Amino acid sequence: MLDSASELEFSEEKATEDPSQLSSLELSGGTASSGKNAAGLPEKTGYPDSVYVMAANIFQGIRVEKSPGKVLIKYGNEPLPYSTEFEDESFQRLSYELAFSALKYQDILESILIDSYIFPSTTIPDHLNGLIIVMLYDFQDRKFQGRLLSDNEESIAEVLEVENLLNSFKTKLAAALARCRIKHDALSIYHILPETIRNQELRASTLPLYAWINTCKISPEEVYHSLKKKGYNKVESILHIDDKVFAVDQHCYDVLIFPSHLKSDLLNTDLFKDYKLIFQDKSRSLAVHSVKALLNMDDDILMVNTGSWYTVAHMSVLTNNNTSKIFVCGVQSQAKDPDLKNLFTKMGCKNIEILHETFINLESKDHRLQKVKVILLLPRCSGLGISNPVEFILNEHEDTGLLKDFSQGGTSEDKLHVLAQQQYEQLTHAMKFTRAQAIVYCTCSVYPEENEAVVKKALEFQDHGIKVQPYRLSPPVLPLCSLKEIHLSTDKFFRMEPSEITNGCFLSVLTRERDPSETVSVKDVLARAAAKGLLDGIELGKPSKREKKKKKSKTPLPKAPTADNNSVQMKIAEFLSRETNANANRSEALTTKTSLPQKNTNQVGSSPQVRKTNKPTTNPLAPTFMKNTPPARPYERLTNFVRPRPEDRMIALKPIEIVLPPVMLPFSSSQGIRSHVPTQQFYCRWVGPKTVMPGYLSTPSVPRSGEKPKDNLPSSLPRRPQPWL
Repeated sequence: MLDSASELEFSEEKATEDPSQLSSLELSGGTASSGKNAAGLPEKTGYPDSVYVMAANIFQGIRVEKSPGKVLIKYGNEPLPYSTEFEDESFQRLSYELAFSALKYQDILESILIDSYIFPSTTIPDHLNGLIIVMLYDFQDRKFQGRLLSDNEESIAEVLEVENLLNSFKTKLAAALARCRIKHDALSIYHILPETIRNQELRASTLPLYAWINTCKISPEEVYHSLKKKGYNKVESILHIDDKVFAVDQHCYDVLIFPSHLKSDLLNTDLFKDYKLIFQDKSRSLAVHSVKALLNMDDDILMVNTGSWYTVAHMSVLTNNNTSKIFVCGVQSQAKDPDLKNLFTKMGCKNIEILHETFINLESKDHRLQKVKVILLLPRCSGLGISNPVEFILNEHEDTGLLKDFSQGGTSEDKLHVLAQQQYEQLTHAMKFTRAQAIVYCTCSVYPEENEAVVKKALEFQDHGIKVQPYRLSPPVLPLCSLKEIHLSTDKFFRMEPSEITNGCFLSVLTRERDPSETVSVKDVLARAAAKGLLDGIELGKPSKREKKKKKSKTPLPKAPTADNNSVQMKIAEFLSRETNANANRSEALTTKTSLPQKNTNQVGSSPQVRKTNKPTTNPLAPTFMKNTPPARPYERLTNFVRPRPEDRMIALKPIEIVLPPVMLPFSSSQGIRSHVPTQQFYCRWVGPKTVMPGYLSTPSVPRSGEKPKDNLPSSLPRRPQPWL
C-alpha cells in the first residue's frame, strides 16, 4: 500500500493546484463507473435538477438515523417540492440509483463535509442537507468537474444554491476526500465499503436480463425468428458475451436471457413495445410455473402480494387455455382499476379479477373463492438475495426501505423478526382455505428465518381440527427442471443462491395429502399431465353429463396442439397406463372371475369401481346390449384412448371380434342382410387386440325371451359358430 504521510502531502499539494489531477485517487462509488470509463464511454456530466431533488427526497426517507451523541449533520423533515410532469421510468431509475449511492457512502460524505469546513460554516437550512449529500456524491463522481446543462432544462433554485456552494469549496472537498482514503488505507472510497456490499455491486454489474414471452400474442418460434432478423443469435449461455445473443432459460421454457448491456436496444424493439416480451426477475417466473404445474382445467388461483402486475399477467398467460380465474387481492385503491384493466387488455389477459380486500381480511368462505385450488404467496421479505435492489424496487413496486438494508449489508434482527412474523401469519391464513389444495411460497431472501423456518413452523402448527387433509412438503415441478435438480435438496425446498447470472430465490410447495375416498375424474388427470408437458398433441375429450350438471357449464375443454401421431400414441400409452392400469385389472378380474348371469341395464356404469355384493356386477369395459334402444353409432378406428360413447361417457374399450354363423340368404347386399336377418341371435367373444370391424357394431343384440345374456362368459372359453334356430 501507499505511504500515508507522503501521499497526504501529495494530495494537499495537487488539490491546491488542480483538483482534477486527483482522478487517480478519487475513484467514485463502484466498479461499474470505473468500467464505463475504461470502456471509453463519455465522462459523466451530471443530472437534471429534477433528478437531484427526487434523489434528495428518497435519501431523506431512507437515510441512516444516528444516536444524538454521534450526529454530525442535522437533516430536516420537510421534502423538497418538485414537479412530476416529466417523471418516467428512466427518471425514477436515475433518482433511485443516485439516492442509493449516496446512502452507501453516507458516513464518508458526511466526514468529507465536516473535514472541508462546509459544516458548520454555512448557513444553508437543514432541509437542504439531503440535497447536499446526493449532489456531493455526484460531484466527486465527476472528479469535481462542472456540470453540463441543456438549454431547454428548467433550473431549480435550491439545486443552484447547493451547486454554487460545492463549487466554492471544490479544492477543500478534493483534499478532504484524499485524506479520507488514506485514513482507511484504501485505493479508493469504493474499497472502504463492506465486502458484502462490494460483492453485491459486482454481481449487479454482470447480472443478465430475463424476459418472458407473452404467448397470448406471439409464439416462442416467432420471437426467435424476430430476434434473428434483428441480428441476435441463439446460444446456450450468455455468460460474459458482449455480442447480440440470447438463450433460453434452463428452468422455464418461455423465459429468455440477454446480456445486460442490450437493455436499451431491446426496449426500442416492437417485441417490448407491444408487450410480446416482458422484462422480469426469474424468481417470479419460477413461482408462476410452479403454480401452473399444480392446476387442473377449472381450478382458480389466488395471488397474494404480487408486487409487479407483470407477475399476474404471466400467470394469466400460462392459464390462457384453461377456464381458470385469477384473483388478485390487496388492491386497496379502486382508482387503479381502469389503468390495470387497460394494461391487461394490451397484454391479452382476460381471466383476472381484482379484489380490494387485504389477504388477511379475506375469509375462506368467501363465495368468490370457492373454486380456488392453488394460492401463490409472495410475501414481503428482506430481499437480500437480489443483486440490483433499484431494479427490484422499481419492477416489483417494493418499499424503498429495502435500500437501507442493502446499504448496511444486511437486515437488523428486529426487522427480520417482524418480517418473519408477517410471513408466518399469511402462510397460516392461506392454510385456512379448506378448498385450496396447494400453496406456493416464494421469497427473494437468503435468510432461513424467512424461508425454511417459516414453512416448517406453519406445517408444525397447522390446524388439524378442520375436516380436511393436512399440508405436506412437495418438491416444485418446473417444466425444464431435471429430476436431479428437483431432488437435490432432501428437504424438498428449491433454492438459488445469488450469483453473477441470477438473483437469489427460495421456493416451497405445500400440497394437501389426497383423501383416500376422493375420486379423480379423467379430465383432471389429463389436465395435470398436460400441465407437466406429458400430453403434448393429445385431444382432450368433452366432460360428462354429470360433470356438466354439477358445474352448470357447457364450455368444452381446450384442445392441445396436434403433434406427430407416433409420439402422441407413445405419450398416451406411457401416461394413461399408469392411471388406468389398476382399474382395468380390477374390471378384467371381475369379468373373468364370475360366470353369474347379469341383468340387462339401461346405461353403462359411471366408473370401473367395485360395487356391493348384493348387486350384479358389470364390466364397464365390455359393451352392453340393451333392449328397445336405437342403434348405436358405428365404432370408429381406435386413434384415441378417450372418445365419446352414446351416453356421452368417456371410457376405453377393448376391441372385439364378431363371429357370424354361415348362412345362405337370397340377398345380395349387406344392407339386406342387416334388415332381414334376426339380429338378436348372434354371438360375440373377446379376442386379443385386432382391428375393429365397424360394419357389424352398429346393430345392438337383443336376447330371446327367457334366454340369459352370455356376454359375461369367461373369455378363455372358445365359442363355436352355431346354426340358426
